[in-house]
Amino acid sequence: MNTKMRPSYLGKILLRWCDQCHTPVLSHHCSCGTMTREVPVTPPGDARPAFPADIALINRIFKEHFGAPLIPEGHLALLNKVPDQDRMEEIIVGGGIAGIIRYFPQQRRWEPIPRPEACSLFSPKKRFIVVDDSAVPFIRDQGMSVLAPGVVTIDDSVRAGDEVFILAKDGSCVGVGRAKVDATTAGRMQKGSVARTRRNIASTIIPGEASWDAAVTANADVLQNAESSAFQFVRNVMEQNPDLVANVSYSGGKDSLATLLVVIKSVGKVPMLFADTGMEFPETYANVDDASRHYGLEVIRTDGKTRFLENLKQRGPPAVNARWCCKVCKLTPVANLIREHWGECLSFIGQRRYESAMRAQSDRVWRNPNVRGQLSAAPIHNWTALHVWLYLLREHAPYNILYEHHLDRIGCFMCPSSDMALIHMIESEYPQLWETWRTQLEQWQQAQGLASDWITGGKWRIKEGCTDDEDSHY
Repeated sequence: MNTKMRPSYLGKILLRWCDQCHTPVLSHHCSCGTMTREVPVTPPGDARPAFPADIALINRIFKEHFGAPLIPEGHLALLNKVPDQDRMEEIIVGGGIAGIIRYFPQQRRWEPIPRPEACSLFSPKKRFIVVDDSAVPFIRDQGMSVLAPGVVTIDDSVRAGDEVFILAKDGSCVGVGRAKVDATTAGRMQKGSVARTRRNIASTIIPGEASWDAAVTANADVLQNAESSAFQFVRNVMEQNPDLVANVSYSGGKDSLATLLVVIKSVGKVPMLFADTGMEFPETYANVDDASRHYGLEVIRTDGKTRFLENLKQRGPPAVNARWCCKVCKLTPVANLIREHWGECLSFIGQRRYESAMRAQSDRVWRNPNVRGQLSAAPIHNWTALHVWLYLLREHAPYNILYEHHLDRIGCFMCPSSDMALIHMIESEYPQLWETWRTQLEQWQQAQGLASDWITGGKWRIKEGCTDDEDSHY
């Protein structure tokens, strides 16, 4: 089965790199004055900072496979989620793509897929093939496979199907690829292919230490311009709708926090509207309270837990293509709350074009047909994830600690739109929380006579014969 998925262009890819400051920059010039260079990330290119836990995971994966950690201490790294059947992340260090990590749900394992440029950062200690100098130009320049006559040595740990580095005798990297045979077999071969070389879009990695504070400074002009534009948008929308009470729809996620900052800095304090599904992470509830206290804002909450449990018994678990949960637990309670409190209101929402094709096509000001009393507006619609993170770091904002634990988006802990890599992490790190959901799934599984792997294989996340209702998304 072909598992490749087509890249999705949701907006202009803005990521660039300053080799003077060793930081990502979202414009052609760094604030230091240096001309930046393009980072050839895969669309949609919504790269985000790699937190220490992310770097530790990457280094563990590379160390287990290649015998050495990939990312040197003190270097900034970014992760760029690539379209895949589950989770696949490009690793950006030193302004180039060092490789990819890819998750295989059935085996519950990560695999590193390196780029030749990774050898600018580290030296593989295992799973490598050394080739004769005569073979180097054919492999490096023409992308030819590694043939048995050209092999000088092959590491004993290489197994068929392994990702491998292809090295010259002087230790320089001439390519990467996948082994077609194990080391023992390769040692007996007189002819034939030992490894298939993989061709990638070339990038440049220039190692150098830096901090995220330095990245904020490098993007000072970018952030100032983005903030000013968002301020003007907020003021314009409010001037055009003077009779509507303003609020910020707050989820506990980074985008809603950036939106909250933009709104209160441009027009003053407004209430936080929190749609509580009853299925949020404990850290999310804590973040809502922290943000409320930090900025001195009122929180107006909805309660969707009862509705969720009632619908769960009747309809079964929500799925990627049947997200009844959003309408039941968020939209309907929000619509009722708005009607009771204000009749109508203006809600600023942390929606960004780089999140999905549907959001890329959305207007910046709109009404959801399920919440007629709410006029929604998106001040940071054109921001990338890196805009958001640099802005939050600049403002020393109280972001949700979950982002430091491999989550790239904040929502219900059992959201069916989550990939299996995240679900397996939640199972491991939140066993009590996940057990409550597993119990609900088992009850439905038994009542419907579903297959034994319906839960363990993540099949509960897809409902056959359903077409998603796009207007149900909040």
